[in-house]
Amino acid sequence: MRVKRWIWIVLDSVGIGAAPDAHRYGSSDEQSHTLRHVAEAVAGLQAPHLAALGLGCIDDIPGLAKAPVQGAYGKMQEQSYGKDTTNGHWEYVGVILHEPLPVYPNGFPPEVIEPFEAYVGKPVLCNRPASGTEVIEAYGPKHQETGRPIVYTSADSVFQVAAHEDVIPVEQLYDWCLFARNLLTGRHGVGRVIARPFRGSPGRYERTHRRKDFSLTFGETVLNRLTQQGHPVTGIGKIADIYGGSGITEAIHTTSNDDGVTQVVAQMDRQSSGVIYANLVDFDAKYGHRNDPVGFARAIEAFDRRLPEILGRLTPHDVLCITADHGCDPTTPGTDHSREWVPVLLYSPALQAPVPLGDRKTFADIGATLADAFGLAPEGPGESMWPLIVNACSS
Repeated sequence: MRVKRWIWIVLDSVGIGAAPDAHRYGSSDEQSHTLRHVAEAVAGLQAPHLAALGLGCIDDIPGLAKAPVQGAYGKMQEQSYGKDTTNGHWEYVGVILHEPLPVYPNGFPPEVIEPFEAYVGKPVLCNRPASGTEVIEAYGPKHQETGRPIVYTSADSVFQVAAHEDVIPVEQLYDWCLFARNLLTGRHGVGRVIARPFRGSPGRYERTHRRKDFSLTFGETVLNRLTQQGHPVTGIGKIADIYGGSGITEAIHTTSNDDGVTQVVAQMDRQSSGVIYANLVDFDAKYGHRNDPVGFARAIEAFDRRLPEILGRLTPHDVLCITADHGCDPTTPGTDHSREWVPVLLYSPALQAPVPLGDRKTFADIGATLADAFGLAPEGPGESMWPLIVNACSS
């Protein structure tokens, strides 16, 4: 079997149970099982298409049948230190981050904040770990009154800057974040600087879709190798931002999960080869971090309802890959990501039988499989799952 096109969808934060090393990250992580807990919140997920790809076979998830199954299914353990978007996505493509990226549980120190304040011309507000929605409610009125940027972080390695679009033009916010990205290097090299524009009035603030991530890059990946061979790699959602544009030939911005699926479908109609790679962030941003298990479950069901639009466009020379980058269990204490196994589902119309992929030792198995499917020589970490797929495919 020769692959012509790889459709890759990351269900951001849809973890599937505490990882073996979850105890290193706290008691909430040890209790986490994002998929099971959100399914329990609605007395069982209604997601028959994901179940048919094998999601219900990976673990016991209320509502998901274990048969019949058409796809290849398993789960993956992260080897990189941490539980952030950056760590997960870079591990997929062959970069394992063994050293922790810096975090700031007490806020950013003077050597970071003072030059940033000098650049923007105003002192910052907050400068501590905070929930993104709560921080704009707490500091939004003062920000609107003074124009001072709201700077905050989380348990992840992030420097986040929130500003009201009617107070600070979005392009100016991006400029501030680019300065911060250039400032935050070396021992202060956070994984991402994130622009967080918002709108509205006190009590009715909402973050807008014009968020932008400014990420570190960590060297060449399988995506670079694919583009060097002439394969197009389209990043949908925040994919291009996560990789700092490296290995991405086209970037498409999205406003929601639903828009993300719409863009994937439209790109499948335009792009006949290479990689179409999307991140659907609403599970994380709208429901996981906001402790909304019912909303999280309904978002999974909404994605499942649209999945046939993608499945119906696959040819026998296409592969669909669905996975996640970490957990964000909305039922455990706190609003941080959770250190979890993540599902991996692979499907092609050429598959003739279900394929158990087992427990994979690293997220890098996806990158190794992607390289193998496109005929690239093996490089870096990860074990290809491609032989298991080929053995179950028609010629």
